[in-house]
Amino acid sequence: MALLEVEGLEVSYGLIKAVKGVSFTVEKGEIVALIGANGAGKTTIMHAISGLIPKAAGKVVYNGEDITSLAPHKITAKGISQVPEGRRIFQELTVYENLVMGAYTRKSKKEFKDTLSYVYDRFPILKERKNQVAGTLSGGEQQMLAMSRALMSHPDLVLLDEPSMGLSPLYVNTVFDVIKEMNADGKTVFVVEQNANKALAVADRAYVIETGKITMTGTGEELLKDERIKAAYLGE
Repeated sequence: MALLEVEGLEVSYGLIKAVKGVSFTVEKGEIVALIGANGAGKTTIMHAISGLIPKAAGKVVYNGEDITSLAPHKITAKGISQVPEGRRIFQELTVYENLVMGAYTRKSKKEFKDTLSYVYDRFPILKERKNQVAGTLSGGEQQMLAMSRALMSHPDLVLLDEPSMGLSPLYVNTVFDVIKEMNADGKTVFVVEQNANKALAVADRAYVIETGKITMTGTGEELLKDERIKAAYLGE
C-alpha cells in the first residue's frame, strides 16, 4: 500500500480544467518529484492534496485513509506538512515564533522540545537567529525556516512546492541537500519543482505533468537521461 495515492484528480477554476484526471502514488520512504512547466498544474495538485482548494473529482488516500474531504488542519494532523511556494513565513514574527506556529498540532511539550532541538541541530543558523524577526532573514534562510516550520509538526510526508524558487545557486544546492537529509532521517518527500535537473537528481521516481495531465513517469535517473526531458526541461 502506497503512503499517498492520488486517483483521478480533477481541479477546475471556473470553466478552466486545470488538472485532468491525474493519478499517481508516493511510496513510504521515497523522494518523488513532479516536474513540468509553469502553469502545468503542479501547485494546484499540491494544494488539492493539502485540502487548500476543492476537488472537482477524484480521491486522495493517505496511509490507507480517504482524506479527500478533510480540512487542511486535519490533514496536517494526519502527518502531512506542506512547505508552500514563496516560503510564506510569518514575516513579523521571530524565527522561534514561526517554529512554534509549525507545531500547533503537537500536544506534548517534550515532543515539541525534541523536534525543536532536531531542527536547531539541522539548521544551526536558525538557533543563532531564533529571536530575529523572520522577515529580515535572507531568502535562503527564509526557505530553511519554512522547511523547519513544516518539520515541527513531525510529519511523515513533506510536500515541497517550488523550494528552489528565487534562491541563489548556493542555496539551491543547500535546499536539495536538505531534502536528501530529510529523507535519510525517515521523511517521505513529494517535491514540485521547475528546476527539473535538481529535482530529478534527488528523486527516486518522478512524474512529468503537461497541461494538467501526467505524460511521463520513471526513475529520476531514467528521466534525466530521456532525450525528450533533456530538450523540454534541461536545456540540452
